[in-house]
Amino acid sequence: MSASERSHELARTAAQAAADKKAHDIVIIDVADQLVITDAFVLASAPNERQVIAIVDAIEEQLLNLPEKAKPVRREGERSGRWVLLDYVDIVVHVQHDEEREFYALDKLWKDCPTIPFVDRDLAAAETGSGE
Repeated sequence: MSASERSHELARTAAQAAADKKAHDIVIIDVADQLVITDAFVLASAPNERQVIAIVDAIEEQLLNLPEKAKPVRREGERSGRWVLLDYVDIVVHVQHDEEREFYALDKLWKDCPTIPFVDRDLAAAETGSGE
């Protein structure tokens, strides 16, 4: 059973909030068939600790602004700013410093799971605008 529509909405909203704060290598992985504790992982990277924290703050703000407000039940790693985990039950968001992302390679660990498509709306708008 793949991730629910609610999980897709939360994941895409979190991914867009990360993209808005210049996160890179944003991936949404559907782990619903492999884990019973969550439906999807959102992975995002940043080059420094300050940006990691800014991305995390933006994600929390955007998910709280949804009609069905979403608040993390757990938040870990904020103090160091190297890898922050936000647990929303339906999704788990991992915002990692580039070095942690490369070292822990969650993308490779979960490579057998399908991804949920995500396209940064600003990037898509720029590509469509340049073709006119």
